[in-house]
Amino acid sequence: FILSPGADPGSTLYKFADEKSKDIASISLGQGQGPKAEKLMDKAREDGTWVLLQNCHLATSWMPRLERILEEMDPKKTNQGFRLWLTSYPSNKFPVAILQNGVKMTNEPPKGLRSNMTGSYLMDPLPKEEFFEACTNPRAFKRYVFNLCFFHAVIQERRLFGPLGWNIRYEFTENDLRISARQLQMFLDDYPDETPIKALRYLTGECNYGGRVTEGMDRRLLTTLLASYYCLEGLETGFEIFNSGDGIVYTQPPDGGSHEDHLNHITSLPLISPPGVFGFHENANLTKEMGETYTMMAELLLTAAQGGGSGGAGPDE
Repeated sequence: FILSPGADPGSTLYKFADEKSKDIASISLGQGQGPKAEKLMDKAREDGTWVLLQNCHLATSWMPRLERILEEMDPKKTNQGFRLWLTSYPSNKFPVAILQNGVKMTNEPPKGLRSNMTGSYLMDPLPKEEFFEACTNPRAFKRYVFNLCFFHAVIQERRLFGPLGWNIRYEFTENDLRISARQLQMFLDDYPDETPIKALRYLTGECNYGGRVTEGMDRRLLTTLLASYYCLEGLETGFEIFNSGDGIVYTQPPDGGSHEDHLNHITSLPLISPPGVFGFHENANLTKEMGETYTMMAELLLTAAQGGGSGGAGPDE
């Protein structure tokens, strides 16, 4: 898996392993983790289980050793059920042979607020009925989980606006959303007579998401954004998450809706979100679109042939 900011393939892989009834052993690579990883691989080769080596870019000194192990691996002495999964950010230290002999995959966060929210609602455990319908306060849970997914999409999309969005480009992941949703259900179950807004704001804004934020003004922004979604007004009928003033209104799904109803409501949201949804002026779109254009052109230049050509080449050459 080629990692990208905001994407975490680990949970998806664990779910896939459960579906295939496979045991998967994982280890996060780093200093001194190489020998432990070799032991996991040796055992998995015999038993026919799976191994996940995470963050290979943090163990570049051990990568040549991994390359030799895979080159010397005898298929006749290896259980056919054995699979080796690797995760790494793009790195020029990663062995080319492993890349050429392996299957490359990447999982980038959805682009756009509507696509981002759809991805969040399809993320485990939200699609499970035993989770989505299990809260003792279903009205509050479904309203706040929609607001939480909206908040997650907003802070992800703000990164596209460069320094206007965040002073530092943070890598908020699905795990931040997942643990926040579980805590939301737990606190609403434990406090049926009142909504513990302050506790939810602190855990979500200061711990789960805020634990990644290192800059003071970014932390203030994060907590301010969250306060507009985790609020008592969010339980009122007719609550508007955003109103542009010119006809574009973002509202919550109707009360009592199922998971499918929430997905249908998300589909009805505008395909292109106005900058005001993220707290920006209309002119901020120029910064975002220019940044995306520059990034696309830089990546196109990387694909162009490099090196000087020799003189005297004919038209066919």
